[in-house]
Amino acid sequence: MEHADDQAKLERHAVTDLLRAHGVTPTQQRVEIGCLLFGCHQHVCADQLLVKLGDQAHSVSKATVYNTLSLFARKGLLREVVVDSNKMFFDTNLNPHHHLYHSKTGWLEDIDLIDIDISRLPSLPENLDLDGIDIIVRVKADTQ
Repeated sequence: MEHADDQAKLERHAVTDLLRAHGVTPTQQRVEIGCLLFGCHQHVCADQLLVKLGDQAHSVSKATVYNTLSLFARKGLLREVVVDSNKMFFDTNLNPHHHLYHSKTGWLEDIDLIDIDISRLPSLPENLDLDGIDIIVRVKADTQ
C-alpha cells in the first residue's frame, strides 16, 4: 500500500454511504476494507490489504478480501491495474491516468495523462468505439 502510515481512514458511516450509493451491501467486512481503501488515492494488491487487516486484528479471510476487491472494481469503486500475469493492483484513483511500475520493488505510481503523448492509434472497425487507453510503463533499477 502506498504511504500506509500517512493514509487517511474514511469514517465507517462515509464508507457505508459510499457502498450503498454504488449498489454494494455494506457488510462489516466490506466496510472495514473500505475504511482502509477510500481515505486517499493508493494502489493496493490483495495480499497487502490482507496484511493491513491482519495488523489491525480484523478477522477477514483471504477469499473475502479478493471477492470484495473484485466487487468494488465491478461496481466502479476501484480500478483494476494488471501489471503482469502474476500481479494485479487495485487503484482508488478513478480519474483517467497511466502508471509507472517499478518491477524490482513492486511499486506502482500514477502518471498524469499530459505526461504521455499518444499521437496515433489504429483504425477501429465501424461497430467499435474507443473505451479507454491504459499505459503501464515498466522500469527496473540499474544493477551496476
